Order: sequence, then C-alpha cells, then structure tokens
Amino acid sequence: MSSVLKATKRDSFKNSDLTELRNVGKLPAVVYGYKVENTAISVDEIDLVKTIREVGRNGIIELDIEGNKQNVVLSDYQSDFLKDEIIHADFLAVNMSEELTVDVAVHLVGEAAGAKEGGVVQTVLHELSISAKPNDIPESFEVDVTDLEIGESFSVEDLRSKYDVTINHEDDETIVSVLAPRTEEEIEELEEEAGAGEAGAESGESTGDTEGESETVEENA
Repeated sequence: MSSVLKATKRDSFKNSDLTELRNVGKLPAVVYGYKVENTAISVDEIDLVKTIREVGRNGIIELDIEGNKQNVVLSDYQSDFLKDEIIHADFLAVNMSEELTVDVAVHLVGEAAGAKEGGVVQTVLHELSISAKPNDIPESFEVDVTDLEIGESFSVEDLRSKYDVTINHEDDETIVSVLAPRTEEEIEELEEEAGAGEAGAESGESTGDTEGESETVEENA
C-alpha cells in the first residue's frame, strides 16, 4: 500500500529560510536513492504525519515532486523533542524489485500465562532487522505471548516461519521471555546493595567535604 505525498523543490538553505518554512507548516527534507539525484524539497508537516499513519513507518510513499512521482520510504527524520514535532525528513527512493534492509518493530499480543502467575514479561528485542522487497515489508512483527509460561521464551526461530522475509538475526536469539518473580530474599538483597551503595556515596561526599575544609583552613592559616 502506498500513499501520495506532494513535495516542492527548494533552493534555499539559510537557517532563517528554514525557520520561516517551518513557521508556515512546511518541513525541509531531502530525497535521494534509486534513479534520483540528491534533491532538497519541502513537504507539508500534517500531510507527512497522516501519510506515515496510513502506510506505517516502513511503508511505500509515492512522493510527487512537482508532478514527478517516485516511490520512496521515510529513511530518517529529526525531531524537536521539546516541541514534539518533526523538523527534517530524509526520503530514500527505492527500486520496487530489489530488497531493502530495514528495522521492523516487535509488538506483543495477548497476556502471557506466566504473567498471570506473577512472572515478569521481558522484551529483549524491540525491533528486528530484515531484508525484503519494499511491498513485502511488514508494518510490525506480532508476537503472541499468550501461551508463554514462566521460564519460557519466544525466539527468532519461532517467528521466522510466520513471515516471508529474511530476518537478519540468529535463530536462538530471544525476542521475549517470561521471568520468574523475584523471591523476598532476592528483593532484600537488592535493597541492601542499594542501601550500601547510597551509604558509600554519602560517606565519600562527606570525606571530600572534610578534605576541602582542611585545605581551606590550612590556606587561611
């Protein structure tokens, strides 16, 4: 599935011009890759966000640059974390018949049987590197953890047969596991270690202050 995103070429790279561009709801961006020269463009920020929601993070976007259309994926983007907004985007033009290597997110489905007994679900791999043709890239990997008991795990091998893509990980790599709950003794030990660490830090700070005071006294003398 692809979605059309309109873009306009830009020839100004001054910070003041980029700021003005963002102030009117546009994003500076670049497109490069298959049969495309590196081109500076701008896109509508709201349209970009809508497009990503429609096709997914690794989905195919039909980028329309003033009438010239090209299949692209969102290769990278930069965000302003304080304002929670995208400030720049990179688009990679792709050959639909050649494989891409991308990272795909892992989403857990269901409630693990072991979790109902007090176990702790631990996700080891939050995303997986894969190689696939653009149209075959899944939006995410769904891992059903419903049947996982305490001490059991779900590995890359368990997932490989469910998707027709090349997963660039070893079969025995764990994606998610259910750990046994900590015993009271283990919790007490962790608390004691944390307490000892805090006490040591306070002792070190106190010693440092004393040394500093001694030096000051000597200097004044």
